[in-house]
Amino acid sequence: MRKIIIAIDGYSACGKSTTAREVARELNYRYIDTGAMYRAVTLHFLDKHVALTNPKEVTRALQEIRISFVVNSKGNSETFLNGINVEKAIRKMRISENVSQVSAIREVRVAMVEQQRRMGKDCGVVMDGRDIGTVVFPHAELKIFLTADILVRAFRRQKELLERDDLVDIDTIVENLQQRDLIDSNRAESPLRKAEDAIGIDTTHITIEEQVDEVIRLAMTKMIARIG
Repeated sequence: MRKIIIAIDGYSACGKSTTAREVARELNYRYIDTGAMYRAVTLHFLDKHVALTNPKEVTRALQEIRISFVVNSKGNSETFLNGINVEKAIRKMRISENVSQVSAIREVRVAMVEQQRRMGKDCGVVMDGRDIGTVVFPHAELKIFLTADILVRAFRRQKELLERDDLVDIDTIVENLQQRDLIDSNRAESPLRKAEDAIGIDTTHITIEEQVDEVIRLAMTKMIARIG
């Protein structure tokens, strides 16, 4: 059965990455977490004190960045920045507080989109982010757009942070998510929006398992249709 490109977009803490990762595992597809790529760039910029308003500094810093994904012994994809495993570091709150500003920079998006297209050019890939179905792969065979209630998203993010020993109060997380939604949806470069042909899934009242099952069902329908 010919493989396809599955694009999963949506707001933060809607279950994009977890769903995309599990769908890829079930279908034996490659999983690419584009959010992790932008988080890795943000980590590098923060550590190197890059002035976000200085295009020359941004361009110079981008030339220093090499991002890769390595599957660990448990079968999970981990993010490496210049050969160093940064999976835990990029999930910290300080990255969440700055990643939308970094992601809005044109030079950053151009560089990351180019890498993402190279990674997914051979199909058989599940890629999640905010502009996959609209910019990175506008011709993806299956496009999903996830949404969820803001408070549900906040509690999910708080649980993720606690699992990494990062205690953040719920009000701070809600404020961060609202700010990120605002920046992501209104930025000039590749704003967060639902592609016209994307299938919307509200994850407020469904489990990750149900999300995964639904995306796989939709993917199988697309693949079977291609055969016919």
